[in-house]
Amino acid sequence: MSDILELSPEAQNLLFREARTANAFTDEPVTDEQIAAIYDLTKYAPTAMNTQPLRIVLVRQGDPRERLLKHMADGNRDKTANAPLVAILAADTGFHDHLPRTFPHFPGARDLFGDDAAREQTAKFNATLQAGYFFLGVRAAGLAAGPMNGFDAEGIDRDFFAGTNLRSLVVVNLGKPAENAWFDRLPRLERDEVVLEA
Repeated sequence: MSDILELSPEAQNLLFREARTANAFTDEPVTDEQIAAIYDLTKYAPTAMNTQPLRIVLVRQGDPRERLLKHMADGNRDKTANAPLVAILAADTGFHDHLPRTFPHFPGARDLFGDDAAREQTAKFNATLQAGYFFLGVRAAGLAAGPMNGFDAEGIDRDFFAGTNLRSLVVVNLGKPAENAWFDRLPRLERDEVVLEA
């Protein structure tokens, strides 16, 4: 099947077939240049009305990491403590303020998002899409991602995002995978179970 796709088999394997969620990392640092390259690649992926609500908050070692660790579930705390770099992926519920620039052909776009609850739902949905693109960008950079939802979201929002429009979605460990960084590959559903005819 890989020969009917435009992407080379090597790139397909890098992004999908051989890529895994990493649970341990080497000590090799993740550079600012790598993060910039990842963002410059993934920023082009689609969001509804070009809303682009994802915000990537880098958490390095020291006090920021210690503050984050107290909000992580027990099973995730050591992994987060030892990762070269951690990112909090958050949704910006104030994304609509950027629409005059990001969706300029529709002057009234910002006014469509006056309802706070609906705007937050839009922000979280589209930022979650962007998180998926970000993970693929991490893989494209030759790194591995260890995304986690086992954390106290309200605590992170209070500790890191008080007074802002940001709402945490996922915490992701980033780096070069260590030896034996993977759990066994879990089964996937077959095409006929997922791809249906209307």
